[in-house]
Amino acid sequence: MNPHLLDPKFIMLAVVVILVIAVLSWLYVRKCKSTTTRLRQHFGPEYERAVRTHGSERKAEAKLVDRQERVEKLNIRNLDPRERERFSNQWESVQSRFVDSPKGAVAEADDLVSSLMKTRGYPVSDFDQRAADISVDHPRVVENYRSAHEIAVRVGNDAATTEDLRTAMIHYRSLFEELAQAPTTVDRKEVA
Repeated sequence: MNPHLLDPKFIMLAVVVILVIAVLSWLYVRKCKSTTTRLRQHFGPEYERAVRTHGSERKAEAKLVDRQERVEKLNIRNLDPRERERFSNQWESVQSRFVDSPKGAVAEADDLVSSLMKTRGYPVSDFDQRAADISVDHPRVVENYRSAHEIAVRVGNDAATTEDLRTAMIHYRSLFEELAQAPTTVDRKEVA
């Protein structure tokens, strides 16, 4: 047996190394759990959708963090009061046409939501990217948006029932209301 292995200094060094590895492992696991918890709380059902889409929590979390970083770089802004009033009036008009022309109203609602998103600063060229961007700030209604858009696409193929169209309008309204709402004032404490 190697006499250096019984040396108290060597034993102490080995214990310290093992403790450092254990602490670093614990911190890493804690950080991962913290990230998972934070993302789950923020994204809600969108978190689970991302896990199903990407096949693992690790990949899903990386994609969700990428979304957040992408949206942080966008120039998203609130509507000014005149814009909010104009969009609200347009929404009322679209909604009132639903009874006489449900298909037309759904198509208009889709266009109006896209226009509202563009005005707020969201890129609107690709639907999947639009939905991903919306999920960062409006994770509770993004699935409604996907569902409404899917119905709007089916309208073009005459594959949507009147009930589908009604559901699409309800879903568009939920996103519209979130996007058009007046900002709430939040007092932020200075960090010293």
